[in-house]
Amino acid sequence: MANFLKRFLPKRFRKEGVTIPVVKLSGTIMASGSAFRSSLSIASAAPLLEKAFSDKAAPAVAIVVNSPGGSPVQSRLIYKRIRDLAEEKKKTVLVFVEDVAASGGYMIACAGDEIIADPSSIVGSIGVVSGSFGFVEAIAKLGIERRVHTAGQNKATLDPFQPEKPEDVAHLKSLQLEIHDTFIELVKSRRGARLAHDDQMFSGLFWSGKRGLDLGLVDGLGDLRETLRLRYGDSVKMELISQGRTLFGRKPKGVSAGLTPDLASVGAGFADRLLVEAEDRAHWGRFGL
Repeated sequence: MANFLKRFLPKRFRKEGVTIPVVKLSGTIMASGSAFRSSLSIASAAPLLEKAFSDKAAPAVAIVVNSPGGSPVQSRLIYKRIRDLAEEKKKTVLVFVEDVAASGGYMIACAGDEIIADPSSIVGSIGVVSGSFGFVEAIAKLGIERRVHTAGQNKATLDPFQPEKPEDVAHLKSLQLEIHDTFIELVKSRRGARLAHDDQMFSGLFWSGKRGLDLGLVDGLGDLRETLRLRYGDSVKMELISQGRTLFGRKPKGVSAGLTPDLASVGAGFADRLLVEAEDRAHWGRFGL
């Protein structure tokens, strides 16, 4: 009878050990995804974070990061949401790195009061990169004429179907430097004196979790279960936070994009999938994953 009644008590009155909410943030970081891509954005992360930090009884929130980076804006928005919630709810944030927390992934990891990585995790890559293709010679061989009409002389800057201009590249580089400075300031503000004095720290290089510990990029080596048991005892419970479902068992809109295929879209969808997978592989492939 006592066990039956216990289920109706608020969590803070149950003596069942500490429960730590766990949020998994995984994938390439971008503003929007597709049916073929598992991506990470503020839109997909925010509901999970809100739910995790709403547990009044939990002394901490654990966040598992596994991302090769992506959009600097989305990365910073997720980072800021974590810090805002941590300060508002007075929670300790423990970040655990799985395969990789690089570039924007590492920016998100910096939201943690502590960062714990596997010795073989990849961390760092504090830099900015832009990638594109040039199709000038390709369309010439195919006999295709490119026609671009603009209002504003720089509106077609870095058009992949036109020859690259030095002044366009210089402008892009200036933007990258500004974004890089913002990234560096964020890392310094969060890691502070823990960072080692290394000339390569902000060069875009990446390191193993073991080397990251020496450089001050992470605070310890370990995994989620081991660390939480050491901190909160063997009876600690880990509650994985997931998206809720509607009354009819469907995921809420905006949580994951989906397409209803029809005969007209099958071919286009297949081509889109190939491009998406190639781009995703390029992000992860930079780190040998």
